[in-house]
Amino acid sequence: MSGRLIRKATLADQPRIHAIRMGVSENVLSDPSRVTDEEVAWYREQAVFLVSEQAGEVAGFACANHQIGLIWALFVDPVHEGCGHGKALLDAALVALQAAGIVQAHLTTGCGTRAERFYRRQGWQDMGVSLDGNVVFVKPLG
Repeated sequence: MSGRLIRKATLADQPRIHAIRMGVSENVLSDPSRVTDEEVAWYREQAVFLVSEQAGEVAGFACANHQIGLIWALFVDPVHEGCGHGKALLDAALVALQAAGIVQAHLTTGCGTRAERFYRRQGWQDMGVSLDGNVVFVKPLG
């Protein structure tokens, strides 16, 4: 898709990022208080926090912990799903993790979701189901 820009998230992006996170139909955040402002600020200021922008609008975002290789969040506005934003964000986050010396990334997502199918298509390896009922995926980098 031409015109897409992957860039570092800024504080000014936060309202749009919040709207995207609250607007998804799968992997809904049942308790928004579980994601603190401090945690979001840490990802933005210290870790990997990227947005995908199309025509000047944030269409999706990804967060990754460069210390432990965790893909913490990857969400795309439902209006922009299927346009390549998720794959572009994931690829950019994995490049950043690899640059930080991470040799294997990991994440969890809900069982039976479109996200689960997306990660499978991207070559992530299913490691089973966690105690909280999510699928655990890993992906070697490099």
